[in-house]
Amino acid sequence: MSFGGPPKVTIKPEPPIRGSFPLDHGGECKEAMVRYLECLESKRGSGKKCRGLSKEYLECRMQRRLMDRDKWENLGFHDAKEARPGGAA
Repeated sequence: MSFGGPPKVTIKPEPPIRGSFPLDHGGECKEAMVRYLECLESKRGSGKKCRGLSKEYLECRMQRRLMDRDKWENLGFHDAKEARPGGAA
């Protein structure tokens, strides 16, 4: 045991409750993400016109288990039903 050194404490990391999810290293949802970002750029940040593309991107991530499945209202789509984007159930 050395005196004056830092204590040896093991800290167990805990994942965040929300707001963080695995990166899409395989580019599985890149196409949906690019369409959404292009829409935002073309509409100069008017997100309401791009909401469908945002929902499509999140649905892609949920289908590929890049994020946990959640209710649309919890993801900011308070006016949306539980149907998938594009009308598919």
